Amino acid sequence: MGIAAAEPIIAWQAHEGRRVARVKGYDIIACDLCGFRHVLPLPEPEEYEAACRKAGIQDNTLNFPPENSDDHAWLELAYADRLESFERLLGPRRRRLLDIGCGTGAFLKTAKARGWRVLGIESSRQAGAHARKLGIEVAEGFFNADTAVGLGRFDAVHLSNVLESAPDPTNMAILARDLLESGGVFCINVPNDFSPFQIAGRAAVGSNEWWIAPPYHLNYFDFDSAAGLLEHIGLDIAERTTSFPMEMFLMMGDDYTRDREVGRASHKKRKRFDLALEAAGLRETRRAFYGALANAGMGREAVLIATKP
Repeated sequence: MGIAAAEPIIAWQAHEGRRVARVKGYDIIACDLCGFRHVLPLPEPEEYEAACRKAGIQDNTLNFPPENSDDHAWLELAYADRLESFERLLGPRRRRLLDIGCGTGAFLKTAKARGWRVLGIESSRQAGAHARKLGIEVAEGFFNADTAVGLGRFDAVHLSNVLESAPDPTNMAILARDLLESGGVFCINVPNDFSPFQIAGRAAVGSNEWWIAPPYHLNYFDFDSAAGLLEHIGLDIAERTTSFPMEMFLMMGDDYTRDREVGRASHKKRKRFDLALEAAGLRETRRAFYGALANAGMGREAVLIATKP
């Protein structure tokens, strides 16, 4: 994982690895047991869920992009890309989709419009209520062994911005995998952290490791470690893709880590980049670009699509 030899080896319970950072009293290690970076100490899942409820995290004010906004149109590009990949891998007549941590239901709304039968599970009451207004069926609660039992079986399972916050992402992935039919599609989307662009961007603006955010971001994946997790639980990697590498703005002098207005401007620029390619009829060029970045380990997030044998 490219860790400096000077950092100490940290051990806690069965977890052990070289420390890569220390933030807010948490050690972040490159864990030999797990195969990915995570904080120490790790909370128990029940402890973590209780802390989220107590802090009201699941009901924080949410910003929903308007249906006619650039954000909405831009997000639709990624949703369509993902769903087309699912459909290609599954073939016809297999269209039952579970979205774990479905948020406000935007992804499932797009899927439903394409003919998918959809179900979401979401811990935020506010987000779940918004999804229901869109006509999406949503089970309320954290995804765990108790709630997984009654969800059913699916042709595709989707976890976007979920595993980085899970106290035990491997166990969560196993629970999700077990809801898949044979030949089903499993998709995760996690931040691509400790990437070369992050390291270069941090050095360029002299910032700290802004992407490390305990206690609610516990795990820090890159493409290889995310793929390793999926392969460890018996899945076959079928596709990798990503989104615009925001850290490029840092290397060009736009420090969005310290200035929200700069962050908003940078976000607008990445949207314009993707939407301009779409408007020019270059959808496949955009997809090939992000596929090439992903294969090089670059891009802001790691999106992996795998299949269950």
